[in-house]
Amino acid sequence: MEFINKYFELDKLGSNPKREFIAGLTTFFAMCYILFVNPSVLGASGMDKGAVFTATALASALGCLIMGIFANYPIATAPSLGLNAFFAYTVSIGMKVKWQTALAAVFLASIIFILITVFKLRELIVDSIPNDLKFAISAGIGIFIAFLGLQNGKLVVNSASTLVTIGSFKDPAAWVTIFGLLVTIFLMIRQVPGAIFIGIVLSSIFSILVGQSKMPTSVVSLAPSLNANFPGFYNSMSKKPTITAFFEV
Repeated sequence: MEFINKYFELDKLGSNPKREFIAGLTTFFAMCYILFVNPSVLGASGMDKGAVFTATALASALGCLIMGIFANYPIATAPSLGLNAFFAYTVSIGMKVKWQTALAAVFLASIIFILITVFKLRELIVDSIPNDLKFAISAGIGIFIAFLGLQNGKLVVNSASTLVTIGSFKDPAAWVTIFGLLVTIFLMIRQVPGAIFIGIVLSSIFSILVGQSKMPTSVVSLAPSLNANFPGFYNSMSKKPTITAFFEV
């Protein structure tokens, strides 16, 4: 405990290991919904949901470790909703781009983001965007995600005449969605830690009770494989310099 106090300078911040543990646990429960939502969203593009689950968990853990150990900054990182929905529904499904190709574009975009940050261009770009446009972008992404949720929850369905219409309340999936929304909203209003996670768990139980979902076959199992083919990166001698350069960057 003394090492933790000294390394993270908890005494100077007026904190202690117990408080930090509770804060970390609360943050985890507030964010862990992404472990279930991200595979569902990216799975629509054809990606293996089990592999996405494992990748999401590993990326979140690595990001949090870097922020805590190296940056010593109290911010937890994990994949967020918005860009993943754009990736799956707009790029892969809407534009008919294979998810492998889309991931390559994401990789190149990450390199650009790193360069922008290194050369301190990020602040200039962000500051040049009007505040009204920033709010509009955030609201637009939120509405887009909400619409996808209502669509996947069968509360909104396709319509030949009006494009979209209200779904059938005879569908158990619609009632599971309504139950989940009401429970989660209530918990968030009451400021219950991990409200979204608790809402997901209760919705899952309700879904099993109404026959919409099946009971799990096991309580604990190994994490799904990433299905990665890392040796395949080096199967071609001609591509080694380029791949190695990207890897080192």
